[in-house]
Amino acid sequence: MKVRDIMMSAPKFCRPDTNLAAAVEIMWKSDCGFLPVVDFENRVAGVLTDRDVCIALGTRNQKASDVLVRDVMTDRVYGCAVEDDIHTALQTMEKHQVRRLPVVNPDGKLVGVLSIGDLTLHAEKREGKKIPDLSSEDVVETYQGIRVRQLTEQVVQL
Repeated sequence: MKVRDIMMSAPKFCRPDTNLAAAVEIMWKSDCGFLPVVDFENRVAGVLTDRDVCIALGTRNQKASDVLVRDVMTDRVYGCAVEDDIHTALQTMEKHQVRRLPVVNPDGKLVGVLSIGDLTLHAEKREGKKIPDLSSEDVVETYQGIRVRQLTEQVVQL
């Protein structure tokens, strides 16, 4: 099974020069907490999460309309290709402790987003079928790997 079979196509996105107020409005209207940030060639330059927004606005004495996405986005991006095997994407999520991946085409342009939630829903739909391309266990193991590492890092910080 390929990433293209499960990913959300035509994802919402923003640009580095978008202000946070506009980015939050996109998130609100799209009911999402994750936006790929793309340049003018639609290549992924970063990602913006609702957590990035909260921390930025909570630690700055600025209005959301005065802060640019480029100043708070995560520019270390982990993603996958549209033709990647779904298990490769799961490994990327677990290795880099992320629950969402921007998906790019062979030209490196944004074409979708793959989330652990999408994987969970798809795995549940396939349960009971003869060909388990993606089992619920695959997804649960990935999510547990993400959470265990995050919790371990929190304990070490204490």
